[in-house]
Amino acid sequence: MSLTVTHDTFQLAQAFTIARGTKTEAQVLTVTARDGEHRGWGECVPYARYGETLDSVTAEIEGLRGLLDRTALQDALPAGAARNAVDCALWDLEAKRAGKHVWELAGLPAPGPEVTAYTLSLDSPENMRVAAARNAHRPILKIKLGTPDDMARLEAVRAGALDPVIIVDANEGWTAEVYADLAPHLLRLGVAMVEQPLPADQDDMLAEIARPLPVCADESCHDRSSLAGLAGKYDMVNIKLDKTGGLTEALSLKTAARSAGFDIMVGCMVGSSLAMAPAVLLAQGATFTDLDGPLLLAEDRAEALRFDAEGVHPAGRGLWG
Repeated sequence: MSLTVTHDTFQLAQAFTIARGTKTEAQVLTVTARDGEHRGWGECVPYARYGETLDSVTAEIEGLRGLLDRTALQDALPAGAARNAVDCALWDLEAKRAGKHVWELAGLPAPGPEVTAYTLSLDSPENMRVAAARNAHRPILKIKLGTPDDMARLEAVRAGALDPVIIVDANEGWTAEVYADLAPHLLRLGVAMVEQPLPADQDDMLAEIARPLPVCADESCHDRSSLAGLAGKYDMVNIKLDKTGGLTEALSLKTAARSAGFDIMVGCMVGSSLAMAPAVLLAQGATFTDLDGPLLLAEDRAEALRFDAEGVHPAGRGLWG
């Protein structure tokens, strides 16, 4: 079996801003696993927040030696983007070899569409109101926040979109005091959940202050080893394949998190339909699904995921799995 890795760029439909910065394109790595007759592939998005770059993740993947299966991979690479792309490529290759779907190999029920959130980029209150109004037909809007003047943005989004469920992602941008001040207003505006309000290394305060609405761990939750440190601070965990290091660990994390009493959110980095395809399997039955990456792109893979009123649909065989 051979592994190859390529760097691909997908232009975004418009600039996408969070508290950490702005991007105009999605830069991803595509891993292809071949055994001669069959090909499987997967995608990852290296993330600077976790010390990853395109070059460092490429080096991790190219450093793999010898015959590899998914079990050996879990020890060969740490949780992160590199292992994710290889793990998903191996799942796809295994399915092609067996003439089955990945969900069958994993012992999962046949998947269906999942309603996904649509993310509004961080912007001025007026621009966010306009964006909310333009997307008011969507069932769930996710708002990127994390600045000292977020109250005006919250009010503007709700004014622009009266009906959708709203979830908020602060991207570690608040202090405990800011969150405590905002929480009553989040409830008043019908916000259903807040994601990672405090920095991951300062989130112990969540165990000491009131949590009047569900709080979801994102940067504080990577794989199963994270769970013990989340008890009493979070109500939900955001599982992303680029954090867990692939579908193999993500499925185990989902089971373990539910057993520990956490609700499940399945999220993504900004990537193509290839990155979302394995996550659609993971998202089955999740409390919140946030797999809107392809909706933010101006261009996508040749065979893209289908999004409609029912949500994001499972991938066709030509894409993955």
